[in-house]
Amino acid sequence: MITVFGSINVDFVTRVDHIPAAGETVLGPDYQVFAGGKGGNQALAAARAGASVRMVGAVGHDPFATIGTALLKQAQIDLSPLTHHTAPTGAAFIAVSAAGENAIVVASGANQLAKAEQLEKLTFGPRDVLLVQRELNDDETLAAMSFAKAQGARVILNAAPAHGLTADWLSALDIVIVNEVEIADLAKILLWPLTSPDDIAEKISTQYSITVIVTLGAEGCISWSDGIRRTIPSLPVKVVDTTAAGDSFCGAFAAALDRGLGLTGALQHGAAAGSLACQTLGAQSSIPDKDAIEKALEGQVI
Repeated sequence: MITVFGSINVDFVTRVDHIPAAGETVLGPDYQVFAGGKGGNQALAAARAGASVRMVGAVGHDPFATIGTALLKQAQIDLSPLTHHTAPTGAAFIAVSAAGENAIVVASGANQLAKAEQLEKLTFGPRDVLLVQRELNDDETLAAMSFAKAQGARVILNAAPAHGLTADWLSALDIVIVNEVEIADLAKILLWPLTSPDDIAEKISTQYSITVIVTLGAEGCISWSDGIRRTIPSLPVKVVDTTAAGDSFCGAFAAALDRGLGLTGALQHGAAAGSLACQTLGAQSSIPDKDAIEKALEGQVI
């Protein structure tokens, strides 16, 4: 069982020629509305990759809550741990460039009212996974991680964003997933004069006895665990929108671990899911299912 403690948003997406600079206005032809939020995206990615998933978070008493949870319900994710509040459901405003790059502003809304105590009504054990990000209140997220780890569950943190993270987070998890920017932020937080993602990942893994995964976009990902370096390539795809690529990686990776694959196989599933997600506009609309992932990896999984 995978439990996701994370955000649920509604995404407003517009296509633009380029990402605007500070003070610049850029016109887009229209906009589309999608379900999103890193928590919801990763929960859906894990479910579509074949895992049993429950979602812990908070939404508002508004129509956006229905939009934000529609695909989660369709994927048979257990939403009973969600709480509902007078604060509005979270929203994200996303500009996607012609090159497929994006810039995102998130209005947290009800997400900041999610509480770690919601997990106390659930059961956890050594075969369970808690997957968290950093779009909720930091104190509540860290408390949720500590609670699940104390119950014997495996804790995965997607440290997105990484700024403001403190070293004690690294003691409350088993696996941390970051991108190139976020791993550099971790080096600054730890006061390490390192610039190479590879070197930083190796040192964090060694010092904190955890698995460190760095996603590298089109170059795939690297990981360090127990002194072993792994590198996994991405799939060659035409990039339309990278919005949910990282979330697809995290969800599919967690689902692969949940069904018993080793670290290398789980990384392959994550990298494939992240690549496939880049081919479609939107967040949850782009997340691939188990069949698509396995077809892309046919004959390759270790």
